[in-house]
Amino acid sequence: MANPWTGEVALTIDGERRVLKLTLGALAELEDSLECGSLIELVQRFEEAEFSSRDVLALILAGLRGGGADVARADLLQAEIEGGPMAAARAAGTLLARAFVLPDQA
Repeated sequence: MANPWTGEVALTIDGERRVLKLTLGALAELEDSLECGSLIELVQRFEEAEFSSRDVLALILAGLRGGGADVARADLLQAEIEGGPMAAARAAGTLLARAFVLPDQA
């Protein structure tokens, strides 16, 4: 079960419930994989609903790895996400928000 107080988000991928989390290492990997100057730019894109499917995929992949899963990007590209693109985007946005909000502000 995902613990929102520790920044975790649950998402069902290929029929398996997974826990995603943006650890410091996952955030560093995310910065490397995205074409933006900073994570603040990424947060702004989500706040303004101007994010891409590539942004969503990168966040989910970083969250999976931060949650302890050894998943390759190529495997995630072929995966079935329960709820489709909207559920994936919602999970990615929630994951990003939880990484930068204190529990008493959520």
